[in-house]
Amino acid sequence: MLESFLRTWLGSWPSPGGLVVVGHAAREKARWDGGEQLAIGVTDAAGNGVLSVPPGRVDAVTDLVATAGFGALAGRLPALLGRPEHRFYTGVFRWSDAPADLPDAGEWEPSDGPGLPDWLRPFPGEVLVAREDGRYVAGVGLKPHDPTGLEISVGTEEHARGRGLARRLVARAARRIVAGGAVALYLHDPANVASAHVADAAGFPDLGWKIHALAGSA
Repeated sequence: MLESFLRTWLGSWPSPGGLVVVGHAAREKARWDGGEQLAIGVTDAAGNGVLSVPPGRVDAVTDLVATAGFGALAGRLPALLGRPEHRFYTGVFRWSDAPADLPDAGEWEPSDGPGLPDWLRPFPGEVLVAREDGRYVAGVGLKPHDPTGLEISVGTEEHARGRGLARRLVARAARRIVAGGAVALYLHDPANVASAHVADAAGFPDLGWKIHALAGSA
């Protein structure tokens, strides 16, 4: 399932060796939230992977990688893709087809429902929400990159942290994704230790894979 999702999302998978730059029409279309995603890539623990860019920029990006190396992308890819104000970052890429068997937390609610924080509202359909005395304390939204792959985003109010609530929400959301026949994804900043702990506990091991993407500077 993971390979099928990556093939659809990136335009090609797997890599025959090293980093392969491919053109994909999806890079010229709006992503799930209406924003743009001009560059997205995944590499495995050995550094083999695929970087997906707009079809018209494949040669230029391939030349950059061949002449200056992968490390040059952070400093030069944004301008090369016409977005000098953006940044090219690398994060931890995790997935799960066997989420942890943790107790359920939260309930599924419409993302336009009452009392939800602004960050949850852009997610389409339902979000998983934990409340105390009717007030929001934590939640999960699902990013539908493709019907075969959904990314989990989780947030917990500061006063409710440290109780294991986030890992239970993530595991429950992942079980729904897997039951629907898709792969559950969890991405995070390498420096976010708390997020890494949540992923580990929810059944998303760190296998050394990385996500690479161009994003707005904000």
